[in-house]
Amino acid sequence: MTEQKSFKRLVRARMERTGESYTTARRHVLKDARPTGRMHDSWLLREMLDDEWSEAMLAGLAGGIGFMYFVFEYKGHTPTMTIVARHHPAPFIPTALMHANIAHDVTSTRSARKAEQQLRSADGPVICLLGKEKHPVGVLGVDDDVVTVHNHGTNTQPLSEFMTSWGQGKHEMISIGARQGEPDVEEAVRMTCEHLTGPVLGNNFDVNFGFSGMRKLAEQLRDKGKKGWTQRWADDPGFVRQRLHDCLEVEYTAPGATRPLYAEFLTEAGLPGAQEFRRSGQLWSEIARGGDYDDLAEKVDEARSIEERAVRQLMG
Repeated sequence: MTEQKSFKRLVRARMERTGESYTTARRHVLKDARPTGRMHDSWLLREMLDDEWSEAMLAGLAGGIGFMYFVFEYKGHTPTMTIVARHHPAPFIPTALMHANIAHDVTSTRSARKAEQQLRSADGPVICLLGKEKHPVGVLGVDDDVVTVHNHGTNTQPLSEFMTSWGQGKHEMISIGARQGEPDVEEAVRMTCEHLTGPVLGNNFDVNFGFSGMRKLAEQLRDKGKKGWTQRWADDPGFVRQRLHDCLEVEYTAPGATRPLYAEFLTEAGLPGAQEFRRSGQLWSEIARGGDYDDLAEKVDEARSIEERAVRQLMG
């Protein structure tokens, strides 16, 4: 297959920027079969920025860690719960770009025609958010009816197929520009600390966020009444084990509730708290394996206490 014109444009742009040969520049742009990192979003952003930043630094600049705990109950259905362990609810990739001082533009449109035009005219790295879950993928170029996508490796697919999956949302796209200055590590850390100590949303739901959310989780783990986990999932302990694993190790997070990755960020930035977050990450991984609810509550309290100590160090 003839190489796509827009893909060649990206290769030549890199050649001009770095002085590399075409073969070397093409290898960097065509990032096939590379390790996928620990958190998809921070890994993808590192890839789209040509490895100029570490995954840990980008994750930290995005806010890195957070905590949100909710239980959803609907009449006639088994309750479900979710924990979001990375920084939330600020959009992860745009926040990382903002604190990295990298120019970027976030657009959305319900018009498939307009979205396709924007995608075809892009002359730099682009990340599209696919589906209702807004799964981010990199787009390296569009020519005729084929799009080159960077997700888990680089591949091509029919443009019509890509537009269908993209159109399940609002055709959201992040166009990435040039670096404009030094990263604002201090502001990124301040935001993380403030959202752990609360408030986050400024309303009644703040009880579910940060250290307050951890306290609520521990209380409901211990509670033997109708609000407690013992009664809520008495008939399905397997659900609890699976959800804990998914929420703390996989979904919108890195292993250990993102804490070990954040510890790497703090070490790279020369800041305190790395040892504490490595330890709390170990505890969250233990919690992710499930077990006796009272024991899990003790570990949640211990992890929170350790993280509170780290935040005090970071806030001076």
